Amino acid sequence: MKKYLMSAVIAASLAAAPALAAEGERVAAVKARGELICGTSTGTAIGLSTLDETGKWSGLEVDYCRALAAALLGDAAKVKFVPLEFKNAFAALQSGSVDILARGASWTFTRDTEMKFSFIGPYMYDGQSFMVKKSRNVSKIADLGGASICVSAGTTSELNLSDYFRVNNLDFTPIVANSREQNLANLEADRCDAYTNERGGLAASRLGLADPDAYVIFDEIISKEPLSATIKQDDPAFHDIAAWTYYALVNAEELGITSANVTELANSSPNPEVQRLMGKTGDFGTKLGLANDWAVKAIATGGNYGEIFERNLGSGSRVKLSRGLNNLWTKGGLIYAPPVR
Repeated sequence: MKKYLMSAVIAASLAAAPALAAEGERVAAVKARGELICGTSTGTAIGLSTLDETGKWSGLEVDYCRALAAALLGDAAKVKFVPLEFKNAFAALQSGSVDILARGASWTFTRDTEMKFSFIGPYMYDGQSFMVKKSRNVSKIADLGGASICVSAGTTSELNLSDYFRVNNLDFTPIVANSREQNLANLEADRCDAYTNERGGLAASRLGLADPDAYVIFDEIISKEPLSATIKQDDPAFHDIAAWTYYALVNAEELGITSANVTELANSSPNPEVQRLMGKTGDFGTKLGLANDWAVKAIATGGNYGEIFERNLGSGSRVKLSRGLNNLWTKGGLIYAPPVR
């Protein structure tokens, strides 16, 4: 029996060897290339990933990718943004044509287990709702019984819409499109009565309409949508770097570290938590295969999580989205990062 058990253990170890051997390959490829390839939206997701007329990218997802490039390569400019329609986004990630996807993908069971993607951690907690023209005089989801509703094909929004209306005995006609732009065009042209997406996405999309004030977004939500940057399950080392870069931005906000004071605090703070995050003690960067000041570089790029949210989505932005669940856990929200220790 002992011999059988030992043989089984050895066989299991050998079977696991190829996966273990792959660890670090994605990191090595990015370093050799000297550039992080980040898949984003098509550039119209205002506040998340927006491409302006000068060719400059901005947004919360864009700022995260730049922070990751700074942590991994030492330079926030060493990132290439690849615009992707949602229908092509996961295929691009699966094929390896992008290193990481940062374009509003919800963390779900199937994407995690069946599609074999790893989720870095929710950078935005959202929920699906509906946007309609004010002239329709509807204010709640129950008013949409019998309505035609615009939705993007192949998204969690499509499934959520079907589930919710079936459970609540509401009839509807889906008007399915392949892009956010087509959904908005259909809504403006009255080819559908409402457009459904995450509330944050709806708030950003409304700004791209000819008359944003002519539309209203419902307060009700019908789903949980934890939006996260996504990578393939092919390199645990890359996952650690991507995840801990995001956690560094969150921990920085909690510790009061900003883009303005990060260098000063890195040199002078007596706080042990700050010292560990800033690379002064513990060799935590070395444990990731990075320079010990990796977090300093990431935070200096665009600030902590709160700065990034406020600039792109908050009250100081065009979107003017309240933080709500996206506040720190110490302020009643769900944003929380493991400690560096």
